Amino acid sequence: MPLSSKSVAIVYHSPYGHTAKVANHIAEGVKKVGVQVHLMNVEHVDWDVLDQADAIIFGCPTYMGSLTSALKLFMEQSSKRWLARTWQGKLAAGFTNGGGLSGDKLAVLQQINLFAMQHGMLWSGLPMMPTGRGQNDLNRMSSFLGLMTQSDNAPVEVTPPKGDLETAMWFGEYTALMVNRIK
Repeated sequence: MPLSSKSVAIVYHSPYGHTAKVANHIAEGVKKVGVQVHLMNVEHVDWDVLDQADAIIFGCPTYMGSLTSALKLFMEQSSKRWLARTWQGKLAAGFTNGGGLSGDKLAVLQQINLFAMQHGMLWSGLPMMPTGRGQNDLNRMSSFLGLMTQSDNAPVEVTPPKGDLETAMWFGEYTALMVNRIK
């Protein structure tokens, strides 16, 4: 599929690799629609790419019921863009990964959502009905505000489970489709 003139940036923090794995699956979904995708760790941000993107998807692990300090620092570093309203009208979405089935992932998505709203962005959630509770099921965390995935205390090669990664691809595809709908 040829790339459209639209682009999605995925900016994330992933100290152990699990959240990066989820970000890569989101990127695969974006590519399925033919939208250009830019992946970047918050430690190596390309502000020009973020400023030019039609959508930004933000993500980090859930640590102690909150964002990671690295994503929070990124948010604080965006203050000049907030003041200039640089991202106003862009599509925004969020995702988080954590070890626990709950782990207060919703609190992280709410923090990311509030950050996007302060920038004047348009929020895109995860409008997928949950299909069950097994590890191979889609949206098994039953999240609607954004993408939630869960990693066992195991190497990144074996976790998050298949259903979470397939949900991540669906989330990327859905977000890219929304980007294409915005004129």
